[in-house]
Amino acid sequence: MAPRDPAEAHRAASPLELLFDLVFVVAVGFAATNLHEIEAEGHVSSAVVAYAFVFFAIWWAWINFTWFATSFDTDDWLYRVTTFVQMAGVLVLAAGVRPFMAEGDLRIAVIGYVVMRLALVAQWLRAAVSSPGYRRTAFRYAIGIVVVQMLWVLALAVPEAARPWVVPVLILLEVLVPPFAEQGSRTTPWHTRHIAERYSLFTLIVLGEGLVASASAVIDGIADADHLGPLLVLAAAGLVIVAGMWWIYFSREQHAHIRSLRTALVFGYGHYVVFAAAGALPAGIEVAVSADAGEADLSHVTVAATIAVPVALFVLAVWALALRPSLSPGRNVLVVLLALGIAASVVVPEASMVVTALLVAATVVVLEVADQR
Repeated sequence: MAPRDPAEAHRAASPLELLFDLVFVVAVGFAATNLHEIEAEGHVSSAVVAYAFVFFAIWWAWINFTWFATSFDTDDWLYRVTTFVQMAGVLVLAAGVRPFMAEGDLRIAVIGYVVMRLALVAQWLRAAVSSPGYRRTAFRYAIGIVVVQMLWVLALAVPEAARPWVVPVLILLEVLVPPFAEQGSRTTPWHTRHIAERYSLFTLIVLGEGLVASASAVIDGIADADHLGPLLVLAAAGLVIVAGMWWIYFSREQHAHIRSLRTALVFGYGHYVVFAAAGALPAGIEVAVSADAGEADLSHVTVAATIAVPVALFVLAVWALALRPSLSPGRNVLVVLLALGIAASVVVPEASMVVTALLVAATVVVLEVADQR
């Protein structure tokens, strides 16, 4: 398992990486579906907290595989088999999404998560044996991951009342493993353009869920003529929002932001907000559809917030990670104000989604005009 050349020309996502991403479509879809169902029942705060924890597990497994693959992807039979084991863990995790989000049952989710993480340990140990120059870093990754997985298993024995305090600590330990492994030793050979491409592909996955939700609104509207008008407006606004979020994310090249360990951590970790916010949008659209049908026990403001807040967070996160360095001070302020305006649109709940769509489109215009100057 020799390290890949970080300056390799024409490096692109492999078919195995694309298949790996498709497995995550299942997990992301389950998380969004359960977020919608629990929010529609009126338990918004608990739904959001559970979703944040579940999405961390999904995102963290994906991000760790992605950064390992950019450095040590050999695409031989052993690498493929180990990756398939990680995929199996993703599917087990997906099966545990509902029990965790609805009932607080961690067991299935933790089993799937640990399977994914230990399969990656096998990859790191292979890299340590095969690549002497990166042996110290690889062993640090393996040791750190194994220790935290042991703590996850032990957490299953913790009383349920204490888990809200234990889980954040374990998440903190997880995110400290890469700085621990990379600091003070030879950092792994990232291919910055490959990393940026992989992140953009995952962004497409989570945004695609929003298109599915908008299509579902149209289908529901056709089935129920009494609600056809409002649902068509909702679907059209949803399409504009998703298209605008895509435009905003892909308006700037992002590979140049990965220059050092610090910037790599900011880029990698900061995308949690990008991915989680985009993944929450389809749940918000479905909540709006349920509310229109009288099936959601929520106030109009809360329904509006399930869409406006994720979109605002997405725009702010992309601005902070990718847009800010390329914009003038005035345009930076304008983009932030537009994002805050999206969040504030909940004060006019009946028109919030349309206002959100218009403000997202206005953000696109600001970025396009900036490109032409």
